[in-house]
Amino acid sequence: MLRHEIRPGRAVAGLVMMGLAAGYGADAAGLWHVPWVFFVALFAGGLWIAVLTTWVAYRIRRRRGGRMPSTENDVAPPSSSGSQAMR
Repeated sequence: MLRHEIRPGRAVAGLVMMGLAAGYGADAAGLWHVPWVFFVALFAGGLWIAVLTTWVAYRIRRRRGGRMPSTENDVAPPSSSGSQAMR
């Protein structure tokens, strides 16, 4: 499996959208009665929290700089199959 960087802002935005979908579904089914303004406020607030989370994660990554270990194999391990020049 390929490794990728974690993007917490996208995770927060996805959770907010799933919460909005669940709330809208409950409202449409008649299980929960809230004004439409609630969903607009939740949408705007959720996006703001996702932006803030993305900004904090970006600042943390910039601060760490080159101190993070590489996830790719920069150096191949030495071979013992005899591919090196014989003396």
